[in-house]
Amino acid sequence: MNNTQFFIYLILMAGVTYLIRALPFALITKKIRNTFIQSFLYYIPYAVLSAMTIPAVFYATGSIYSALAGVLVAVLFAYHNKSLTTVALVSCATVFVVELIV
Repeated sequence: MNNTQFFIYLILMAGVTYLIRALPFALITKKIRNTFIQSFLYYIPYAVLSAMTIPAVFYATGSIYSALAGVLVAVLFAYHNKSLTTVALVSCATVFVVELIV
């Protein structure tokens, strides 16, 4: 790929990305009052983050067993309302210990 082609693709990508982000601000002027749409928009960041993170978790370790153990410990600690730092540290320690065993 030469430089001209690269910059054409870069400008097109930037334009499309800008339009996706700017059009809602330009077109929606009133406050959204529909509770279904509000709740849908509220949960989008969590759904996208989960969709990007969960598959990566299972390929980040050397073994599927250590990944599964880390996820289970993380879910357990998060369910018991532990802080994000605690959940991350304990799940990382779990993966480390399981990797040593396996």
